[in-house]
Amino acid sequence: MAQRNVESNTITFNAAISACEKGGNWDRVLQLFCLMAQSNVELDTITVSAGISACKESGEWEKGLQMFRVMLQRQVEPNKIAFNTAISACTESGEWEMALRLHSMMSQSEVESDLITFEAIAGASEQGDQQKMVLHFCGV
Repeated sequence: MAQRNVESNTITFNAAISACEKGGNWDRVLQLFCLMAQSNVELDTITVSAGISACKESGEWEKGLQMFRVMLQRQVEPNKIAFNTAISACTESGEWEMALRLHSMMSQSEVESDLITFEAIAGASEQGDQQKMVLHFCGV
């Protein structure tokens, strides 16, 4: 970004990461994410959610979760969108146990679940044959 005299900040990186996400270019998303970290540009939940989504769509859910972990290490509080994207990535990849752990973390962080959360958790329960556990998580 610096080569074209564009200021490297959270907004410009998020725009580039979102464009790469929409284009299905997950490896470029990871490069931008790393460049963002190296440049000491502050990341936010938009950055991470777009990154997780790009990785999820490419079957690279583990790399998406690494981005989620970096967000936590940098003490950026995940919001509903970041949690839902990570939970959905795990569910769609067959990682139902991780999806349930993320939902537990979401509850502990006092981030409110919504319909998207419950649909992803329901999908996780089908994979792991854990319907009773999911009903407990959902307060039913």
